[in-house]
Amino acid sequence: MHISSVRDTLTELKELGIENIENVHYQLTPTELVEQTVALNQGQLTDTGALVVNTGEFTGRSPKDKFIVKDELTANSVDWNDFNLPFSPENFEKLYNRITSYLAGKEVWVRDCYACADPNYRVNIRVVNEQPWANLFAYNMFLRPTEEELEHLEPGWTIIQAPGFKADPVIDATRQHNFAVVSFSKKMILIGGTSYTGEIKKGIFTVLNYILPHDKGVLSMHCSANQGQDGDTAIFFGLSGTGKTTLSADPNRKLIGDDEHGWTTDSVFNFEGGCYAKTIDLSEEKEPQIFNAIRDGALLENTGFYPGTNRINYADKSITENTRVSYPLSYIDNALEPSIGNLPKNIFFLTCDAYGILPPISKLTPGQAMYQFISGYTAKVAGTEAGITEPKSTFSACFGAPFMPLHPAKYAQMLGEKMRQQKVNVWLINTGWTGGAYGTGNRIKLKFTRSMIGAALDGKLDKVTYLKHDVFGIAYPVSCPGVPAEILDPRNTWSDKAQYDAKAKELAGQFVRNFQKYASQSDAEILAAAPKAE
Repeated sequence: MHISSVRDTLTELKELGIENIENVHYQLTPTELVEQTVALNQGQLTDTGALVVNTGEFTGRSPKDKFIVKDELTANSVDWNDFNLPFSPENFEKLYNRITSYLAGKEVWVRDCYACADPNYRVNIRVVNEQPWANLFAYNMFLRPTEEELEHLEPGWTIIQAPGFKADPVIDATRQHNFAVVSFSKKMILIGGTSYTGEIKKGIFTVLNYILPHDKGVLSMHCSANQGQDGDTAIFFGLSGTGKTTLSADPNRKLIGDDEHGWTTDSVFNFEGGCYAKTIDLSEEKEPQIFNAIRDGALLENTGFYPGTNRINYADKSITENTRVSYPLSYIDNALEPSIGNLPKNIFFLTCDAYGILPPISKLTPGQAMYQFISGYTAKVAGTEAGITEPKSTFSACFGAPFMPLHPAKYAQMLGEKMRQQKVNVWLINTGWTGGAYGTGNRIKLKFTRSMIGAALDGKLDKVTYLKHDVFGIAYPVSCPGVPAEILDPRNTWSDKAQYDAKAKELAGQFVRNFQKYASQSDAEILAAAPKAE
């Protein structure tokens, strides 16, 4: 057994109800975890030394199988909806007893770690895994205590992840055999029936999205963040596939974090100790920092190899388009440590507009910023999901609705207050299509997007001329260093201007219909920022 001298792990597992453990591996190094994974035939090494695993049946999160225990603590504070599904305390207790009984007599991997780089908001976490590579994911993604800190680690949240335990919906009150259940009263997350590691990360993100705004007055955000040489912080909001991780990994700026942050009265801090990046079509030329981070200790999920080699084929979508890699933040050369930045000067809302309607960059008024934040728009393209044959709009409040236990208005109100108090510039960046929709137009080049963001950060767009979009009312520049002027006005890139106008109003209508459920809790300034739909 691998048991630390500083903690009585076996006794602590018994206190969790996990008894008669055959073998417990506590706080193993990445090298040990990789060796064990390979020895168990659960993964293989690439030519760079990174570990590749297949997560099996689930290659992404399962939002319909995520539950929150509805009890005295959460009944009137959680926004119960399609993402925050209620689970009774009695059913949680039964499921807990069944999953701990399942682990009895088995081999487990245990890790103590924590979330939140700012010590004032630190949340300690114990992760219990059934697989060594899932424990490697926890090592990569959470913050890592020193040996001395381990001695005095106070109990916090516990995650029990047992992919081999499949729930019985009749007995366990789940929808199907996989589940992720959060109990705020017990400070526990139960995950079963799925090996997809993102459930571990997003479980803690959900927890922090409740306790930080609700209990601490800190705005929690699904965003990446970086800091310039002058100490100016930039925040990037965006759903998966919009470029959040890619655009925040800027060699000229310090990376604070790529996915989850808190905004206090005097700082922005990272929740995590690592990055979880998409790798589909990854190349060294386009994303050198992520590409070069895939080395010893990095964990690749569901990627394919070139035939007869151990070299990764990043274009291989045979398992999923959602191929991923996790690695410690320190693998990025210019990562900021500790991951705490100054107050932001610029906020970027990233959207992949597959309809080719929105400008590649536009500057938002406070009202427009709040409208776009609550809307959380992007569009999926054909081929990314079964059944999608043409662009499909997605609206996810606060750019992360599945992880937001409170009502979106709570996060929006906090963001609005901070934006006004600190006079932050807010930009809408379209990383999607121009010259027509997906299938007709072209994807906006990454180098142009980088140039636009760089110009905004450097203040080079402060004094240029802006025009107002006829339908969306947002202001876009007529010139930007390093960017062809003709692409800045999306209407000009379409050969059929009448078709553009019609599609713009059609997209505006989707925004308006989606926003109806938030209208009653929005003020006049936000409502006035709605696009003009027919």
